Amino acid sequence: MKKLEIAAAVIACAGIAGAAWIWQGHGAYGFGVIAHTGGNYWTEVAKDDPSLDASIRAAIRPDADKAVAGAFAWKAVAPGYEVTEIPVMLDGAEVDRLILSRIDPAYYRFTAHNAPEGRNIGEWKKALPRAALIVNGSYFDKKGLPDTPFVSDGQALGPQTYDARAGAFVANDAGAAVIDLQHQAWRDALKGSADAMVSYPMLVGEDGQTRVTVASNWLANRTFVAEDGTGHIIVGSTRAGFFSLGRLAAFLKAAPLGIRTALNLDGGPIACRGERVGGFRRDVHATVEAQPHDTTVGVLRWPLDEDWGMPIVLAVEPKS
Repeated sequence: MKKLEIAAAVIACAGIAGAAWIWQGHGAYGFGVIAHTGGNYWTEVAKDDPSLDASIRAAIRPDADKAVAGAFAWKAVAPGYEVTEIPVMLDGAEVDRLILSRIDPAYYRFTAHNAPEGRNIGEWKKALPRAALIVNGSYFDKKGLPDTPFVSDGQALGPQTYDARAGAFVANDAGAAVIDLQHQAWRDALKGSADAMVSYPMLVGEDGQTRVTVASNWLANRTFVAEDGTGHIIVGSTRAGFFSLGRLAAFLKAAPLGIRTALNLDGGPIACRGERVGGFRRDVHATVEAQPHDTTVGVLRWPLDEDWGMPIVLAVEPKS
C-alpha cells in the first residue's frame, strides 16, 4: 500500500512540475494547445508517401507555379456581403480552393480580438454571437499574445517598439483598409483605429506588385485580407495547403479580383474560419502545414482531430 502511495505522490509531483513548466514557457496558450490538439510534432515522410495531403503532392510538382484560377462568380448572401470560391487549377485538375468573402464596410464593422488561451471556431462563435465571419488573424507569441502591434476595441496590445515594413489592417466605424507600410510608419497607420493588426508579408503592395521577397517552399493553409479598387474588403482562406507565400502572392496578383492591396495573416492548421450570414453557413477547418526537402516532406501532425485554438482573430459583425 505504501508503494502505491509513493508512486501516486511521484506521479502527482511530476504532473505539477510539468504543468508549471508549460505555464512558465507558454502560459494559458500551452494548456490550450494540449486541450485542442493533444500537442503537435513534425515527422518526415517520403515525397511519394500516399498519406501526404493531395494539395502537398500537387505543390511539389515541377509545374506547380503554373496553377491558375478557375471559373467563379460572386453571390450576395446579405446586403454588403458576397461570397465565392475559386478553384485553383493545375493541368486541368483542382489542387486547392480559395474561400472568399467580399464585404462592404458601410454595412459591416471589423474587430480584432485576442484570447491568449486560444479558442477554436466553435468557441469563438459562442464568444462572438453576432459575428458573420471569424477568421484567424496576425501572429502571436509563445503565450498567445500579439506578436505584432495590435489594437482591440481601442486598446493597444502587442509590442510598442516594432520595425514594420509590410502592412496593416485598420478599422473603425468609418471603414476599413489594408495599408502598405513600405513608406508609412505603423504608428501613423494605426492612429485613430478602433481595431487593427500589423502582419506580414504584404502579398500585393500599393504599386500592384507582389512583395514576397524571401523564397520559401513552406506550404500551409493560408489566410489573407485584401482591399479591392472599390474599397471593399476581401477576406480569403485556402481550403488546403498548396500555396507557399510567394505562390499565393503571384496567384492573387493574376486572379481577376481587382485587388489593390493584400496582406498575409498567420497560416497553417490555425488558419480556420467560420461564417454565418443570414441562411449562409461555411467553415474552413485547416489541417495542413508542410515543408518539402530534397527527398522528403516535413509534415506537422497532432493526435486530436479538432480545430486548433486561435489566440488572435479578425471578426466581421453587421453594423445594425
